[in-house]
Amino acid sequence: MTSTTTAPGPRPAMTHREVLEALSGIILGMFVALLAATITSSSMPRIVSDLGGSQSSYTWVITATLLAQTVSTPLWGKFADLFGRKSLVQVALVITVLSAAAAGFSQDIGMLIGFRAAQGVGAGGMMALATVLIADIVSPRERGRYMGIMGGVMAVSQVGGPLLGGVITDSALGWRWNFFVGVPFAIAALLVLQKTLHLPSRPKKVAQIDYWGAALISLGVALLLLWITFAGSSFAWASWQTAAMVGGAVLSLVGAVFVERLVAEPMIPLRLFSNRTFVLAVIGSIAVGVAMFGTAVFLSQYLQLSRGRTPTESGLLTIPMVVGTMLAGVVLGRIISETGRYKAIMVGGGVVLIVSLLGLSTLDTDTSFWIMGVYLFGLGISVGALMQNLVLAVQNTLSVHEMGSGTSTVAFFRSLGGAVGVSALGAVLASQVKGDVLSGLRRLGVPADAMGGGSGAVPDMSTLPAPVRAVFEGAYADGISEIFLIAVPMAVIALVAVLFLKEIPLGQRSGIEQLQDQAESANPQVALATVGAGSDAAASGATDQAVGARSVG
Repeated sequence: MTSTTTAPGPRPAMTHREVLEALSGIILGMFVALLAATITSSSMPRIVSDLGGSQSSYTWVITATLLAQTVSTPLWGKFADLFGRKSLVQVALVITVLSAAAAGFSQDIGMLIGFRAAQGVGAGGMMALATVLIADIVSPRERGRYMGIMGGVMAVSQVGGPLLGGVITDSALGWRWNFFVGVPFAIAALLVLQKTLHLPSRPKKVAQIDYWGAALISLGVALLLLWITFAGSSFAWASWQTAAMVGGAVLSLVGAVFVERLVAEPMIPLRLFSNRTFVLAVIGSIAVGVAMFGTAVFLSQYLQLSRGRTPTESGLLTIPMVVGTMLAGVVLGRIISETGRYKAIMVGGGVVLIVSLLGLSTLDTDTSFWIMGVYLFGLGISVGALMQNLVLAVQNTLSVHEMGSGTSTVAFFRSLGGAVGVSALGAVLASQVKGDVLSGLRRLGVPADAMGGGSGAVPDMSTLPAPVRAVFEGAYADGISEIFLIAVPMAVIALVAVLFLKEIPLGQRSGIEQLQDQAESANPQVALATVGAGSDAAASGATDQAVGARSVG
């Protein structure tokens, strides 16, 4: 053990190899979580059809996951500020994979929605904690470089997930095996996390979890999403159900604000909203969540129900979007690390997002797949330029003690935007498809009930006569192109929010280094030993008197 009683000198940062070793388990864990989430995307139309679900059911399979992820994300962030981050990320990974595997045994659409909601709880933890851990290990200036690596891994999972899911669904195994394949990857991720992720101990804090705030926010958001989904179909917009749901949501959210002002450890610290960068990033994240999540999830329906592609083919046809995301993450992340500038890249991403959504709003039943691929590539570029960099801009302005809650709050609003987007746009799609199908069947002189047109059920296109199939294909093409157009104003809001961001030079110190600096300032007689967070020897030998515990490996 190396120590000294003289004034501490500058400590060397972790080497590139040490950072990669520390991040390897985090990256693998994120890969598992994303694989579990994306592997069913190309198979979902067939899954919902086999389980007898409707278009609203299809929407709620996605919405339930996003809603659970939205509500749980700030809690995971708060837990990260209170407890050990390493154990939390392992717990989140276990929840994600076990709930995904349980979904494979679903016997009806309700069971599937329930298990997917549980999966969302784990996914919220994985996404929030992974970002917080990167902030612990890597400085803001270097973060773009490693975010690019993570973006590449995420892109691989986003390509491999739908493609693998499509192949499994089209094979003799069937779609249920989509939910089981993540288990061995999860075991590997847990072992790698245990071996490679070494973090110094943090000061012990008395846990004061804001359960009331979490409950009120959950209730308010859930009521709004239920109202958006069912108003206009199950009951009138102007009805007592609308009054009850909207009124209950408003009361719950107002109550949540009062709770957050009073509790010692709020789930969403209101003081963060005095930070201009944080507020603009929240606005941008909500808009990006609506525009991206709320449109991308319906691509599989367009490709399979309007264009007659198989699940495997629909997975292949979304590759341009994922390639765009990967290139943007890797290339733009390196540019940010080299220059320390990020605003111009985000503005460019906002412009590309608007153009891409406008292009996708022109899709119909005979659009060239090459043209569609160009639009999807642009959508992927905008994802890579905006999503993680909004988080980076916020992290660059937060103190190390607010990193968990601040980062997870931005992720919360992004997921909230996605949940609202999926729910609202799904409701629009269900209403338009049902109306177009009924009109088309009337023109053919075919009873709507005979073909399921009046039920709103997702059809099995292979069982429909050619004229009726053409009606359904046209209805889904028109409905899905319409929701891309509806998403354009949200992309404009995201661009405006980014334009008003004040670019602040990226910091040069990681979260661990900031904690060490604060400890030395509090006790200048103690110099901390050089800590290599990725080294077993350093992790076991470093002494931190201000933290009061030995580094754990």
